[in-house]
Amino acid sequence: MWFSRRRLNKALKEAEILKIDDDSKIVFMSDAHRGDGGFSDDAVKNRNIMSHALGSYFKEGFTYIELGDGNELWENIYFKTVYRAHKNTFLRIKDFYDDNRLFMIWGNHDMVYRNPKTVKRHFSEMLDAKTDKMVDFMPNLKYHEALRIQYKDRQVPLLALHGHQADFMNYSMWKFNRFFVRLIWKWLQSFGFYDPTSPAQNHIELIRVERRIKKWIHESKTMVIAGHTHRPRFPSPNETPFFNDGSGVHPRSVTAIEIQYGYISLVKWHIITDDMGYLKIEKETLEGPMCLEDYWAAFEA
Repeated sequence: MWFSRRRLNKALKEAEILKIDDDSKIVFMSDAHRGDGGFSDDAVKNRNIMSHALGSYFKEGFTYIELGDGNELWENIYFKTVYRAHKNTFLRIKDFYDDNRLFMIWGNHDMVYRNPKTVKRHFSEMLDAKTDKMVDFMPNLKYHEALRIQYKDRQVPLLALHGHQADFMNYSMWKFNRFFVRLIWKWLQSFGFYDPTSPAQNHIELIRVERRIKKWIHESKTMVIAGHTHRPRFPSPNETPFFNDGSGVHPRSVTAIEIQYGYISLVKWHIITDDMGYLKIEKETLEGPMCLEDYWAAFEA
């Protein structure tokens, strides 16, 4: 627990502050694990859903916060292959960047983005297929470890981060895990094997990670929105204020946490068939909306 406490305290102390109020509209998404489009790319099956959801959020005026593991950089060495496979999604993300409504947070699978030089190398320029020249893409993109959400005048912070700070093997040992996944589990995945380093596929470790974060929440008096475990969590105001936005690699669906007009919700984007037999992408509210003030009032009591 001491390791988790130290890392989470550091993330809170160094987090950039984002002030919001009852007019703010924010969506949190994570764990898209965008890969190279091959057999081990879990994001392929949901890339149309993800692209549509991001497009809708942009049109509705949301700020997009990606809570880590957006890009699958354990299984894939070259970012350009990831970009080609998910170009439409990256173009949607660029819309938020161009409109100054984008915050990116690194997780364990894209932890290389702790290095600003890597971020610059991956995102500053892209090849324009029409002119065959390199053009500006997101030249000043910045990745964060965490964001401190300041809601009006509330003193209790709301910390947004990936969540692997409470997972020793996926924080301090991430390079070993990356080597293990890249050389072994990427190929075994096609035969039905699961990556044992991932809490999303290891229920015991998932419970441990959540327990560590919840304990830290009470010790630090800090509310948390995270990803990492792929398990959506939406507490009631009288429970520990630990939210999880789920992932972008659920079977045929993508989950997200929304904050708008002072209310918070857990939603799911998925494909349905209408009465005419046409397929369409629809958003469904799974939990909420709940008033943010209720969480602060219960936690500060």
